[in-house]
Amino acid sequence: MSTPDPDGLERLWTPWRMAYVSGPQSTECPFCVAPVTDPDGLVVARGESVYAVLNRFPYNPGHLLICPYRHIDDYPELDAAETAELAAFTKTAMRVVRQVSNAHGFNIGLNQGHAAGAGIAAHLHQHVVPRWGGDNNFLPVVARTKALPQLLTDTRDLLREAWPS
Repeated sequence: MSTPDPDGLERLWTPWRMAYVSGPQSTECPFCVAPVTDPDGLVVARGESVYAVLNRFPYNPGHLLICPYRHIDDYPELDAAETAELAAFTKTAMRVVRQVSNAHGFNIGLNQGHAAGAGIAAHLHQHVVPRWGGDNNFLPVVARTKALPQLLTDTRDLLREAWPS
């Protein structure tokens, strides 16, 4: 919802983000807690050594994180089984997102350490970000705002239903 203001600027109100900005800072690792408690139901799929979860603050609808259950912070620490399953989950994530939302492309990557941009550097996680032609507009560039056309729970339902058993 936006409202005009006497200064001529539009305001995009997103009160649900206030919990992220000012909420209590947990000392627990969110990637260790998510597969156990899954408080918002954002886990899409679970494997033997990794799981797929929606990013709580996505760049685009369907932005998934592939996380090992084991609390490690560096890609070389993955064992062979974790490495293989992380790769397999990434491939499945791409297939599923293409199936449910016709993504035109993907950004896939690991940010290793705070200096590389990792928001949660203590627990390895790989981003799988779907992209569409023209999905970047003036809002993120000028207003530092991202408009997302789909609720996380709706995205989760589509991905869970399409994820192979």
